[in-house]
Order: sequence, then structure tokens, then C-alpha cells
Amino acid sequence: MSVKKAVIPAAGLGTRMLPISRAVPKEMLPIVDRPTISYLVDEAVASGITDILIITNRDKDMMEDYFDISPEYEQKLRASGKTAEIDAMYECAQKANIYFMRQKVTRGLGHAVGCAKAFVGNEPFAVLYGDDIIFSETPVCRQLMDAYEKYGRSVCGVKAVSDELITKYSSLKTEPIGDNCYFVDDMIEKPKKEQIMSNFSILGRVLLTPDVFDIIENLEPGAGGEIQLTDAMKKIANTRGMTAVDFEGTRFDMGSKLGFLTANVVQGAKNPELGEDFCAFLREFVKTI
Repeated sequence: MSVKKAVIPAAGLGTRMLPISRAVPKEMLPIVDRPTISYLVDEAVASGITDILIITNRDKDMMEDYFDISPEYEQKLRASGKTAEIDAMYECAQKANIYFMRQKVTRGLGHAVGCAKAFVGNEPFAVLYGDDIIFSETPVCRQLMDAYEKYGRSVCGVKAVSDELITKYSSLKTEPIGDNCYFVDDMIEKPKKEQIMSNFSILGRVLLTPDVFDIIENLEPGAGGEIQLTDAMKKIANTRGMTAVDFEGTRFDMGSKLGFLTANVVQGAKNPELGEDFCAFLREFVKTI
């Protein structure tokens, strides 16, 4: 069965981005002139996804507004003859079937994904973590979908991380099966040093089959006292295995200030409108530091 649905958990408080995250959801912080959430939606759409559920919570209504039509802006732009901007607004609102659901109690990533059970139904689905922006030649979602079609198992997107970071993320037991893919039969969230299986960690993208929902519903709280999606995937890996894809692309942690700044620099330098001037500024600026 082809993958046509995606879930984007975006209900976190964004405490690492305080104080701005008290007023602006971290998913709405801009990368140049577009909010972070729009890059996730674009990746899903470019991968062939047609239906997207964004899991939010209170005080994140501006995400819904962004993917809607604004008659006030349309009237103002039309009066100014800016039809290209009007077309862009409609394209943003109509590029996919975008739905929103509130996670009324924030109990972790696993719980957030569990909220999507009715939306997903009996289909495989992609999960794009709300904090993780990945710039790549081939959308990472598409890379995972290709692996799912080839191996017929749930898939996680992974990269090797440092010894220091692995204890803050997850660690997977992996065996090479070809190209950039690995067979996974075990994993652990936030391992202690003696629990590290490899330096491969899940970073921002997974593709799951709907049986994960029954697993989530029966999970006990894990690391941090939350329902961890990694714990659900561990059960899948232990019983029938998963595929890990060492994906092509560069990941930016948009839940951190450094990730936010570096993503803006990278995309600013590539921007067709201001990239040349921005790069000229950067060349002069680095001489001063």
C-alpha cells in the first residue's frame, strides 16, 4: 500500500526557545521568510503525501491561519497588482489536505502520534517531527517511502551522532542490508553509556504501519515520564524488525537557538532574491570575528 498520509507532531512547548516561544510557537519561527512548519509540509507533499495531520495544542492557532486564505491580504495584494503573491497564498492553502488536532494533554511524542489513530485508519503513514528540518536533494520522507516499498517494514530515518549526543537521543542496534539501509531489531531512548548499541540515532523522520497504535495505547511512561514513540518502535523492532535509512540530507534542530540560526544562514545564502547580498555580508562579517 502506498503512503499518502503524514502526521506532524507540533504540540511541544518549545522551552529551549524561550522567551520567544511564550508568544510565538517554535513551528512558526521563520527560516528566512517562511515558517518552519511550511518546510515540513512541503517535504511531505514533495514525497507524494496528500493528507497531513498537524498535532497542536493551545495557543498555536496561527499555524492554522498560515495554511488558510486571507481575504484581507488578497484584497490588498490585488489592489497593488501583486498577483504572484496571491497565487502563492492559494498554493500554500491548497497544496494538500491539511488537518489539525489538539493534543489536549502533552504526554510525549508517542502520545501525540497516538492521537492520529482515527486520521490514519488502516494505512501506513509518515511522521515528521516538528523540531527537525532537513534540507536534502531527495525529500527524506521519499527516501523512507522507497525503503518501505523495497523491504516492507516500518522505517526510521537515522544519522550517526557523537558519543555526547547519543545519550540525549536514541541508539539503535543495526546490521547493514545494502546501500544506506540497515536492519534494526532493537533500540533504546536516551541510553546510558553502557546501553549504547551504535551511534545511529533516529532523527526526525519515521514511517510506521497502523498496528503501532495498539502498542502506543499499552505503553507505560518511559524516559522523562512521557509516552515515548521510540519505546513503541522498540517493540516493533524486537518482534519483526525495522529498516533504518541513513538518509541523505542536513538536519537542523529547530527547537534549539543554534539550529534556528544556522538554518537561516544556510537558506539565506541560497535565497534567489537576497542570497548574493547576504553572502557578501557574511564574507565581510567573518573577517571581524
